[in-house]
Amino acid sequence: MTMNPIATFCKSRRKQLGLSQVEFADRAGVGLRFIRDLEQGKQSLRLDKVNQVLAMFGQQVGPTPIKRENPYG
Repeated sequence: MTMNPIATFCKSRRKQLGLSQVEFADRAGVGLRFIRDLEQGKQSLRLDKVNQVLAMFGQQVGPTPIKRENPYG
């Protein structure tokens, strides 16, 4: 699994707040396994739970343009 912007953001913000993964999961209302998967960049996560975690930071997932090397691809 590779780091993605959401994983990097969540892990960084969690550490800024001085929270362990267990504390973060409790505060966000999700399981520890979900936080671990999220922070490790797992590609298939439930969007509603991702938004539940991001809501702690006043954020949510939304549509963003896809960056492509080939503009015709």
